[in-house]
Amino acid sequence: MKNTRSVVMLVVAILAGLAAVLLAARWIHEKGQTGGDKVAIATTDIQFGARITPEMIKMVTWPAGNEPAGIFKDPKVLDGRVAKTSITRGEAILEGKLAPLGTKGGLSAVVAEGKRAITVRVNDVIGVAGFALPGNFVDIMVNTMEDGAKGNNDKDRSISKFVLEHILVLAVAQEAGRDETKPKVVNAVTLEVTPEQAERLDLARSVGSLSLVLRNQIDQVALQTVGATKESLLTGFPTGSGAPAPEVIPASVQQPAKAVMRAPRPRSAPKMEAQAPRNCVEIIRGASKSIECF
Repeated sequence: MKNTRSVVMLVVAILAGLAAVLLAARWIHEKGQTGGDKVAIATTDIQFGARITPEMIKMVTWPAGNEPAGIFKDPKVLDGRVAKTSITRGEAILEGKLAPLGTKGGLSAVVAEGKRAITVRVNDVIGVAGFALPGNFVDIMVNTMEDGAKGNNDKDRSISKFVLEHILVLAVAQEAGRDETKPKVVNAVTLEVTPEQAERLDLARSVGSLSLVLRNQIDQVALQTVGATKESLLTGFPTGSGAPAPEVIPASVQQPAKAVMRAPRPRSAPKMEAQAPRNCVEIIRGASKSIECF
């Protein structure tokens, strides 16, 4: 009898606990729905430059008081808008991530105001082995001849110099997606530049060969270089630094012959005939020498 009563009490306690959990979950759900507004979120990944269609969005309830700035509560106003940044699935669609009204889709929609897009030809070496991807920043270096060079064969007057810094890569070939990190070897790279930078880049590719130099995404430090020449490469001094030239030792000049006075040498007299002592002088002329006595 006692065992039966214990089992009944245990079953009642379990049922009461389940009922409490269900009631609490329902209350929390209703509380979250209370006071919330319907906002538009993305139902799929939206690439930058893409036009938004009704199939790409859905309306969900957002807790009141926690709405981010620039949300959309009417899905109709999003029809035809163009994304200027990538929007991931489930992310709220905000005004700051869209191009201005009336903008058509494509690469031109993501070019910043006042900037221009220009394409340069690259290969697997110039394009940093395919690591210059959309969204990366690069510096641009040109190799050309200094003023006064006689021709392309005058390698002593060649110079390599950075001409543009911190340039945004908009697209590689015909792809502008920024979500991939796998390198792609392509034959053209599209860059975002100012009109003045576009002029310098067009001139640089006409007077020499270009190279892209990949830089850190957050590196904003301006470069302070004077360029590299054959002279600076071999001497280790920067171009035009005023480094002392190596000392040139002139060829030795032959000195005229000089007479060298030496002490007289004693001469042994012949055994058969005695001679009076004499004073002698050794005279050196170049490589020859002689002795004169008096």
